[in-house]
Amino acid sequence: MLYSVRFWGGLRGVINAMLVVYMLAPLAVILIISFSSAMFLTFPPPGFSLQYYEKMFSNPTWTRAILTSVKIMVPTAIIATVLGTAAALALSRMQSRWALVIRGILMAPLIIPVIITAAAIFGVFRIWGLYGSLPGLIIAHVILTLPFVMSTVSANLMVFDNRLEDAAANCGAPPFTAFRRITLPLIAPSVLSGMLFAMVISFDELVVSLFLSTPTVRPVTVQMWSNIKGDTDPTIAAIATVLFLFSLLALLIDGLARHKSGRAPGL
Repeated sequence: MLYSVRFWGGLRGVINAMLVVYMLAPLAVILIISFSSAMFLTFPPPGFSLQYYEKMFSNPTWTRAILTSVKIMVPTAIIATVLGTAAALALSRMQSRWALVIRGILMAPLIIPVIITAAAIFGVFRIWGLYGSLPGLIIAHVILTLPFVMSTVSANLMVFDNRLEDAAANCGAPPFTAFRRITLPLIAPSVLSGMLFAMVISFDELVVSLFLSTPTVRPVTVQMWSNIKGDTDPTIAAIATVLFLFSLLALLIDGLARHKSGRAPGL
């Protein structure tokens, strides 16, 4: 019996390790190519060079695209976090059958294929005059990222003890004070997680941005898509590495925040 447990445990570890290698190997290749001295995408690279990172930050096309993505990402994350948290709180307190309907509508972007969502947003925004504008891209990204915030906060609210808010109300705290002093600190890790998810998804979004962008308003992912169709120098690998490192940093911040909240007194 002990031998069998060790065998299956070891086999599970080997399979998990193979899956990790399978998923991370392409990222490792891109990371290595980004430091290549070659003029084209070649692996292994013939030498080490930082020329493509320098090109990325010195080329106005790339810097403008990165700045556009940041201009979209920051307000998108803030708006999606506020609206998603508010929606999660409201739906967790609704005792009506309409709560499921509203939740389904808000979570629809997770289920509907993104190409359909992009085509629908494109058609509506052309009528509303939001096509090719920064506000239009922000609104579209909020639509895509709000379900992630709402689902993350809702999962935390499922284990939240509502009696804490009732106790604060019995002590004379107004509803907003009870939320600010009791509810928000307890759900803060999930709110932060939702915001980081929104930032990463917004910064990496391509399909909807491809439908709504123009030559003057073009996020970095759309610029990468446009660039790789005609020019395949390793600058694209440097950009991809920056995107990967940004996502990794967001995950590390989320993990650190959850670790600290788990060690905090009373949580």
